[in-house]
Amino acid sequence: MSEVGSAVPVAVLTAAVLHAVWNGLAHRIPDKLVGFTLINLTYTACALVLVAVNPLPAAGSWPYLLASTAVQTISTVLLLRAYQLGDFGQMYPIARGSAPLLVALLSVTVLDRPLGGGELLGVLVICCGLIGLALAKGVPGRAQLPALGAAAGTGVMIAVYTVLDGSGVRHAGSVGGYVAWLFLLQGPVLVLVVRLRRGPGLLTGARPVLAVGVAGGVLSLTAYGLVVWAQSRGSLAAIAALRETSIVIAALIATVVFRERLGRLRMTAAATVLAGIVVLELARP
Repeated sequence: MSEVGSAVPVAVLTAAVLHAVWNGLAHRIPDKLVGFTLINLTYTACALVLVAVNPLPAAGSWPYLLASTAVQTISTVLLLRAYQLGDFGQMYPIARGSAPLLVALLSVTVLDRPLGGGELLGVLVICCGLIGLALAKGVPGRAQLPALGAAAGTGVMIAVYTVLDGSGVRHAGSVGGYVAWLFLLQGPVLVLVVRLRRGPGLLTGARPVLAVGVAGGVLSLTAYGLVVWAQSRGSLAAIAALRETSIVIAALIATVVFRERLGRLRMTAAATVLAGIVVLELARP
């Protein structure tokens, strides 16, 4: 295996850990609007530096870049809402696990590409895992539906921007430039939306959680930068499968840090989702 080839899985697994950690940090901040604002402000500042030291992405990547910016902004809003309404140990795996499932279903319904036997098995396993996560506290009542809907909606957006960035970075000519502009364009949008909602006093009292928010922003940019770099050099299917190991890491964070009682059902369901993703992604031709 080449040096670059061996570096790709290491980068993706590192990104999976960082992704679970920054999401855990975001969930830990009591006021989620303040938390996500601090995270976005931080990675916008980092992106400004990266824009200055990286080449401008090639013209062919900009349609992907702009579309991904819009989709990732919507994804952030939905994720914020999911964390406001639900448990981290339930919301995170639903958001992450539904994305590859939706990509597979879209390939059948929109692209008219039948699933192979391995892919169909992966889809069925993911479905079982997601059902287990949704039913971990019993049949969801009306009060739980907004949280589950926000998490599932996040998964839809993740599926879309993963495809966009996997294609866009290959047209960019500069991984660093692509990532820098992606975060620079999307970062201020949520901040402006939240400020309009909360007013100029949005960050009043944010000092106690400033370090957590800044750390979350740095980890967010680093995690996705590693994924985009890997996408420019490796198999998108294998990268997607490795990346979802963050589901198990998030389950551990939920148990150890947030003291959430995941229980045997939720832990088994999260592991089932991960197993289904691995089968699905690695079975792709």
